[in-house]
Order: sequence, then structure tokens, then C-alpha cells
Amino acid sequence: MAATDSSGKRTVESAAGAPRPEQAPELLALGLAFRHLFRAVSRMRGRDTHLAGAEISYAQFELLLELDERGELSAGELALAARISPASATQMLDGLAESGHVERTRSDSDRRVVMARLTPLGHARVEAKRAAWRQRWERALADVSPREMRAATKVMERLGAVFQEEPGEAPRTGG
Repeated sequence: MAATDSSGKRTVESAAGAPRPEQAPELLALGLAFRHLFRAVSRMRGRDTHLAGAEISYAQFELLLELDERGELSAGELALAARISPASATQMLDGLAESGHVERTRSDSDRRVVMARLTPLGHARVEAKRAAWRQRWERALADVSPREMRAATKVMERLGAVFQEEPGEAPRTGG
């Protein structure tokens, strides 16, 4: 049931009976789709705990992507790029080195720093995964027009900016 709050904004009653601001149906649908997407990604990451020996996790794949796109990096740089702790990055790099996907060497300029780079096997794994995901995306989005893709990209970029902000900070709405 719609009502008006003390500031004159329309509100609706939540399932729990509490008033909340009324939203446009498109915004509600976007929020629901985003929650479903976020949950699907979380489930995908959760499945990583049940991988067989030679398989790599999504988190490890993110490290491989960073190395493929940016070249040789230290464990600290990789941790920062992947938004994980340096200890987690080092642990993942241990597994990736053991499986032959990365090679680690001491930095020439600072022997305390260990640098990681892709091996030919690691590069091949990145290319194979990229190709598989590209096929999945192309199948899933075959009926989406370029204009709709640009609009979706803009929405995702804005949502990304919202999640980068500190709570209470005004959202950036750049063009």
C-alpha cells in the first residue's frame, strides 16, 4: 500500500510491514537481477572449494589474468590487483607454480621481492578459459543489441562506482 512520508516522498509497505521509499519498477527489477547475478557469482566461487587436483579456482584464474594483462608482477602487486591479502596471493601462487602455470623469480632490483610471470602453460590456460567464457557470453547475449549492451555497460560501471564509494558519499554520475 502506498503512502507518503513526512518529507512528501511516496512510500510502500515492505513484506515485514515497515515503510520504505517507493521505487520505479525498472529499478526494482535491476536490483533483483543484480542480487541474482551476485549470488550466482558467489555460488561459482563457492564451487571452487570442490575442485579436482589440476583445476584452478576462479581466484587463481584472476591472478593469471592479471599476469597475462600486466606482465611480471610481485605477489604484493597481484594481491592488490585481486583484492586479496598478500598471504593469500602467495598461497595461490604456490599452487600455480607447482602446477606449472606461473614461474617465480627474485627481483633483480630487490632480492627480497619475488616476481611472478606466466609460463606458456599458464598463458594457454588463460586463452582457453577466455575462449570458453567468450562462447558462453556470446550465446547468452546473442539477442542483445549493441545499444542494449552499451546501456548495460553504463549501468554496470555506475554500480561499480557505487560499490567503490564510502557509505554516505554522494554517488558520482559522470557521463
